[in-house]
Amino acid sequence: MSKTHPIEGLYDLVTGDEDARVCKDIPSASCNDQPRNFFVYLGANLMSKVADELSSAKLILPWLFGYLGAPGLLVGLLVPIREAGVLLPQLAVAAYIRRLPLRKGVWILGSVLSALALALMAVAALTLEGALAGWTIIALLVVFSLARGLCSVSAKDVLGKTVSKSRRGNLMGLSAGVAGLATLALGLYLQFVADAHADILIFVALLLGGALCFLLGALVFRSIREQPGATEGGGNAIATALESIGLLRSDADFRRFVIARSALLSVALAPPFYVLLAQAQSGGDLSGLGLLIIANGIAGSLSAPLWGRLGDRSARLAMALAAALAGATGLLTWALATSASPLLADPLAFAGLFLVLGIAHAGVRLGRKVYLVDMATSETRAAMVAVSNTVIGVVMLAGGLIGVLGDHYGAASVILVLALGALFAALYVMRLREVSEPG
Repeated sequence: MSKTHPIEGLYDLVTGDEDARVCKDIPSASCNDQPRNFFVYLGANLMSKVADELSSAKLILPWLFGYLGAPGLLVGLLVPIREAGVLLPQLAVAAYIRRLPLRKGVWILGSVLSALALALMAVAALTLEGALAGWTIIALLVVFSLARGLCSVSAKDVLGKTVSKSRRGNLMGLSAGVAGLATLALGLYLQFVADAHADILIFVALLLGGALCFLLGALVFRSIREQPGATEGGGNAIATALESIGLLRSDADFRRFVIARSALLSVALAPPFYVLLAQAQSGGDLSGLGLLIIANGIAGSLSAPLWGRLGDRSARLAMALAAALAGATGLLTWALATSASPLLADPLAFAGLFLVLGIAHAGVRLGRKVYLVDMATSETRAAMVAVSNTVIGVVMLAGGLIGVLGDHYGAASVILVLALGALFAALYVMRLREVSEPG
């Protein structure tokens, strides 16, 4: 009677499989390696998620920029560069990666480049200040985002060849859950353990910690056992997107959705300016940052079931309500800031505002994803996703220039403008055609 390998036993426990070698849609040669590959991918993905949180463009980098005295323009560019930088290279390199029989090397390259970018950010934070520090870190963020794009596009291919379809959701959910706990632990540390008036060294440590996580992730990912995959059929994604751009002219529903999604960027661009305002209110006290990290970490988990159920009933309504919630939160925050309300100086109260903003952002993200899937057909879905993502990537980069307003009028004024934009988005979204099936 053969003994079960410890890895297979743990895999059975985590996935509920009675037979670790049951495979559904992966190469037969990968079946025996599935338990091992499951945990290898889990470990590498977990490391990258933790590293992303340690270098968050919504929280860590805006606080760092405020500490360094970087211009508000650069704070406004953090989220657009981080998001668009991941998206745009995928369109350019997907076809080339498809031609490689083994693709794990692309993920490893992206992870190593990400580590290098974060390490150089730490050096810049330690040795530079003001605009020079800001521009240097922005340039390195471009490299970082492009590298994360390499990881993103290659990870999907490797996952599809090494872990069966019925186990991928379990893997990603487990990874996100553990990463969420790590993020919560970071927030608790900054809130209750770290010196509230710690200097730049705490940010250097966070960035270097992120770099180390990426290097460990690359080392772990190197041991995944990937079978050669098909190299044909890798069409040029950019050419496909350009050919499909005509959908914006011919499909009125899709055109209105892209306009609505562009307006909804008001919600995505807001968090860094809340961070700057919180930093100013707390006098740079790191406990304020810890509370924001905790609030951000629990916002999605608290609201996901609610937005999910509402999105199934009406994705349009989910987007509109989330945008309206973000707009109302922005107006309240601006009013408290301009009236010098003592409530805003309370770190817990400000964390509550940031929690509500995070809940709204989660609703916008879920709603617009569900709406596009429900609106599109199987023939048009891929083209609509490509066109929509490309347009939004460009619009997001342009929207990042709103930071100029922050240089002249302060973070509260930017929050006001973005709040008004979110309210406009809520009204515009309600003009979209209802595409959800009645439940």
